[in-house]
Amino acid sequence: MEEWLAEIVVALSWPFLAGLIALCLVVLAKGAGWLVDEAVTLSKRSGIPKVIIGATVVSLGTTTPEAVVSVLAAFQGRPGLALGNAVGSIICDTGLILGLACLISPLPLDRKIVNRQGWIQFGSGILLVLACLPWGNLGMVFIDGGRMPRWVGFAFLVLLVGYLLQSVRWAKTQDDSSAEVPSAIEPPEDAAGTSIPLMFVKLVGAVVLVVGSSWVLIPAVSEAATRLQVPDSIIAATLVAFGTSLPELVTAVTAAYQGHGELAVGNVVGADILNVLFVAGAAAAVTQGGLQAPSHFFSLYFPSMLLVLVVFRVGIWLSGDRLKRPFGVVLLGTYIVVSVLSYAGQ
Repeated sequence: MEEWLAEIVVALSWPFLAGLIALCLVVLAKGAGWLVDEAVTLSKRSGIPKVIIGATVVSLGTTTPEAVVSVLAAFQGRPGLALGNAVGSIICDTGLILGLACLISPLPLDRKIVNRQGWIQFGSGILLVLACLPWGNLGMVFIDGGRMPRWVGFAFLVLLVGYLLQSVRWAKTQDDSSAEVPSAIEPPEDAAGTSIPLMFVKLVGAVVLVVGSSWVLIPAVSEAATRLQVPDSIIAATLVAFGTSLPELVTAVTAAYQGHGELAVGNVVGADILNVLFVAGAAAAVTQGGLQAPSHFFSLYFPSMLLVLVVFRVGIWLSGDRLKRPFGVVLLGTYIVVSVLSYAGQ
């Protein structure tokens, strides 16, 4: 089946290939959004507190596209695409998405929660870089690159479970007044009379959409990269990373417009953590030799990712009780510079 799909993609002309990639990205984003809505509705009808839904399901749902794309890429022998998508999504989430949300409306901050989660976010980024370093031959890192071993992928998945369990514990300590899920992710009103089995069927359907569109997206993007003579990892860290980050973008923009800026900040921070522990971890765990990190990751992408995370931490420190529009300009400008350098350095 994969060979058949690859033959079809190779035979497509540029306009049809570009249209296929765009269609896959749209379906991927829509499927992820549907996945979040159905998970929230199912959790509400099952009696699970809303605060737990907001602390876990939303971030997991919006990072599902990154995880599926990266795992499928790893299965298909393209580890550069897998790791590039995880790193690029962190850059896109923190630079582009949070920057746009700040420009739309200043984002209120719960400093206790943002500092707590933000340091985990920053620590996850550093942990990813450390996991990919060739510790036995650091002098050749900018020439030969490095590798994230398979066992580290499993370790990241264990840390993911620990992070989610701790998030649930933190969520349960919040006041009832903070337990309401913002309307940006409220399920549709007409879901009130839907049976739980039907909601489960819809949830499975959303997962199928995400997996199916990702399965088609991998060979399409790979073919585009081949025609452009661009490494898979560069395409992944820009085009695919943006496309699979659309759920976070939609959630953040909607939350900012509706005055729920805390949701935008929380979702981005949580998504960044999951991009390391969930996306990169799962992709490495299913790859026999682990994920290869080419040399340009250490010269461009890892420094860019850490730069964006440092800018965010400094912004939190300077912003008081809200992230203001000038800070949004800084984040957005950082993302634009990184994207330009990515293509200039081909």
